[in-house]
Amino acid sequence: MIENQKITSLHLDILKEIGNIGAAHAATALSNLLNRKIDMHVPNVETVSFNDMMELVGGAETVVVGIYLRIEGDSQGSMFFILPIERADRFIQSLIHDDEFSFTNHLISELGLSAMQELGNILSGSYLSALSDFTGLKIYPTVPGLSVDMFGAIISTGLIEISQVSDTVIVINTSIFEDGFQNSNEVHGHFFLLPDPDSFTSIFKALGVS
Repeated sequence: MIENQKITSLHLDILKEIGNIGAAHAATALSNLLNRKIDMHVPNVETVSFNDMMELVGGAETVVVGIYLRIEGDSQGSMFFILPIERADRFIQSLIHDDEFSFTNHLISELGLSAMQELGNILSGSYLSALSDFTGLKIYPTVPGLSVDMFGAIISTGLIEISQVSDTVIVINTSIFEDGFQNSNEVHGHFFLLPDPDSFTSIFKALGVS
């Protein structure tokens, strides 16, 4: 069960460290994919209420690009990676070398969608692989789903079960940028981690943190 009083700064520091290890692995994979040096880091990890989570992306009715997956194995839950549309557009334009690509276009190119799906595979796989290595638990993602919709509609799937025991989610803030150009082309996104009831406890137990 996740409750505010059980999640301490130590827990968040551990998740941040795991996140940065996963980010380093993801940056290497993205660099190979883009054929240029990409850096990625996790500035901070925090717990927020459902209402505050909505405000992080501009409100429940804000249209975003969302990647959703289930976490399976010894610890289960839901994970979402959310990007504002304009940032997702910019990243995919760079990835596929098409300045006209946009998720708001009614005829979205299959290449752009595949690129976003691959980004989801890389990011989620890298983070969960780092988490699995740290804990010794067998944790793996399902195939990510991609949606362009209002944030409230995208996130509602993961909130159904966790809302029975908590009103708190874990936010892993993520920054992606080309090496040497952090200020000009940095892309900020949010991972929202929603463990199933009791799964979060098993993760920290495996880490030796009560």
